[in-house]
Amino acid sequence: MDIKLIAKNPLAYHNYTINDKIEAGIVLSGTEIKSIRNGKVNLKDSYASIKNGECFIYGMHISPYEQGNIFNKDPLRTRKLLLNKREINKLFGLIKQQGYTLVPISLYFKGSFVKLELGIGKGKKLYDKREDIAKKDAEMRIRKSLKFKK
Repeated sequence: MDIKLIAKNPLAYHNYTINDKIEAGIVLSGTEIKSIRNGKVNLKDSYASIKNGECFIYGMHISPYEQGNIFNKDPLRTRKLLLNKREINKLFGLIKQQGYTLVPISLYFKGSFVKLELGIGKGKKLYDKREDIAKKDAEMRIRKSLKFKK
């Protein structure tokens, strides 16, 4: 299937240690799909949660479609995620027992369907973030020094 990336969450890997990923469908209206096709979606402050045996995403901003008039929905409304009951139970167990959280990583088209990639991860402490930044900086310096030696 053809996969076309729409949006990525820039803070997902910075704020969380992602252990596992899961793909979920998402329930959208027609004007939201048109707005997503134009690339007007933001995952920055969004998160997912399980409530009453169903998975929802909160804080995902989809800009209103320009020609949508009365059919436009609230840009920050709660949207339902489509997962199997087995997947929801697995995620629910991880969230409740081990302190994991569901973080949206990316939004993409898979064929004609919009899919959301959810990461299952734990929040990083400040010193973990500093370690990651130091590692990236060291790798970049090594690459630069090797590039100049040639």
